[in-house]
Amino acid sequence: MRCERLELARADEAPALVARLRALAPARAEVAGRVAEILDAVRRGGDRALRQYTSQLDLNGRPALPLRVEPEACERALAALDGRVRAALELAATNVRRVAEAGLGPEQQEVRFAGHRVVLREAPVERAAIYVPGGRAPYPSTVVMGVVCARAAGVRHIAVCSPPTADGELHRAVLAACALTQADAVYRVGGAQAIAALAYGTETVTAVDVIAGPGNLWVQEAKRQVFGQVGIDGFAGPSDLLALADPSAEPEPLALDLLAQAEHGPGTLVLAASTGRELLGELAARIVPAAETGASCALIELAETEQGVALARAFAPEHLQLVGAASEALAERITHAGCVFVGARAGTAFGDYIVGSNHVLPTDGAARFASALNPQSFRRRFTEVRIDEPAALARAAAPLARAEGFELHARSMEARVSRESGQ
Repeated sequence: MRCERLELARADEAPALVARLRALAPARAEVAGRVAEILDAVRRGGDRALRQYTSQLDLNGRPALPLRVEPEACERALAALDGRVRAALELAATNVRRVAEAGLGPEQQEVRFAGHRVVLREAPVERAAIYVPGGRAPYPSTVVMGVVCARAAGVRHIAVCSPPTADGELHRAVLAACALTQADAVYRVGGAQAIAALAYGTETVTAVDVIAGPGNLWVQEAKRQVFGQVGIDGFAGPSDLLALADPSAEPEPLALDLLAQAEHGPGTLVLAASTGRELLGELAARIVPAAETGASCALIELAETEQGVALARAFAPEHLQLVGAASEALAERITHAGCVFVGARAGTAFGDYIVGSNHVLPTDGAARFASALNPQSFRRRFTEVRIDEPAALARAAAPLARAEGFELHARSMEARVSRESGQ
């Protein structure tokens, strides 16, 4: 894998450097039009269109198996799962559940005024779906991250969609994770067509309220196009990692951290930044000979450690690692990152699987405004209004309603006052 060698001499040059770094990843193909065709075909054709796309896009023309996986198939896969893999999934589910439940604040708060009350209430959506990518590898860990988080939020019905493998079936580890996390429905369908089915519903696939989970460009574009018909968690596309390391950092584990994220394949962007030129050379020596993954890499020499904050702010990485005392001291100043890993022992891969933080994170710089998948992704807040004394409110608001041209708004408020005063 080839690594660009770059320099950051001044903090104010960070945005321009980040633009250059983002350009290292392969350009995204224009898929919006084709995705729109798939969404419309599934909305109109239902299961028939789903089977056609599954056969065409996932199975090289072979007939698709039934769209919905029988619960017994998931249970059989769980029973046959390697004991060590099962133990890891169970620990991951426990840790994700504990972190997710800790993130739930008070469900109801009340604000009292002189003559009325506003109650802030919160409730989970009724139905949610977790999209689990396929293709390069199975992702039972994504089943855990999504289903456990949605269940902690209080969602009653949780579906899982994932593209079938060449034999038409879902990978056994994915099925086992669905059984372990007690997903309510599992479907053998992926890509934009899966997003369409989850948004619009078909004869087999029940429409949901929120779709969450990572996926390729087709999946993310489909999520974008159906947003409004359903809620989405965000756009979780190709992975990225920025490691800020002191010159004293050990190169071997740090190189493995970069290569581990590069395993996610084309579109992935892995970066290491340090004031240590020798460390960057050691990293290059370990990364360049590695097997080609399609990921892009850059090694950035900083004039001073402080510039790491500016680089992180501009890049807004999905994953940020801080290695070494000087870099770790920056942790409390980091505000633009999906997840921050502090210390030489906190490799990013732990977050992908087992520590309890969620691995469905904002990518492509979206950490500037977006958050990791969390219980709030599946919950909605609404208000409840109770008015005991409407007179003062009506007197204040009626002129405003009339100023906007809404006479009946004004009269509807004033009617409460007239009725109470007997006028």
